[in-house]
Amino acid sequence: MKLFLKGERCFSPKCPIDKEKPPPGMHGLRRGKQSEYGLRLREKQKLKRFYGIFEAQFRRYYDLATRSPENTGEQLLSILERRLDNVVHRLGLAISRNAARQMVSHGHVMVNGKKCDIPSMLLKPNDIIKVKPRDGSLKMARETLQKNIVRVPDFLELTGNQEQPEGRMTRLPNSADVDERFYDRPESLAQRVQLIIEIATR
Repeated sequence: MKLFLKGERCFSPKCPIDKEKPPPGMHGLRRGKQSEYGLRLREKQKLKRFYGIFEAQFRRYYDLATRSPENTGEQLLSILERRLDNVVHRLGLAISRNAARQMVSHGHVMVNGKKCDIPSMLLKPNDIIKVKPRDGSLKMARETLQKNIVRVPDFLELTGNQEQPEGRMTRLPNSADVDERFYDRPESLAQRVQLIIEIATR
């Protein structure tokens, strides 16, 4: 499944997953029927890979989601969408989540006027995300905004301009705000999240 992990390259013919190549070997690709456990594990791995998190982080987010009286799956998606690296990417300030993570780690991003180099920081409504007023930092964000590849979701808004990019979280995200590149059909998102929750409870 194409998870758009390589930024601009994923939208070009250079994307490896779009190249139709026969499987290696004399007999091609042979796979047996996937088990119920394998199906759930695969969905969990997709989620972790899509947001760029490790197992320990996933467990922490899952435990946090189970403490809420709301639907656990909805809360898990909301928590993942609130990560600083994800918000920087979805505001269009970075071409991919990997690029956003590197951007944050290197100190190019400010939250509420203070430098933040923690990609996993969970944002709250009305938090202001701003690119550090430095030529190198601003250049990266401006180039990405000009390409206009990323669609800004409803729970975020761009409040700055091309010269000084910044954004704001207007409310907590929900399942409707999840990046549509993670699922092929809207109705399949709830099914996938349910499979992930089922394996997480084991």
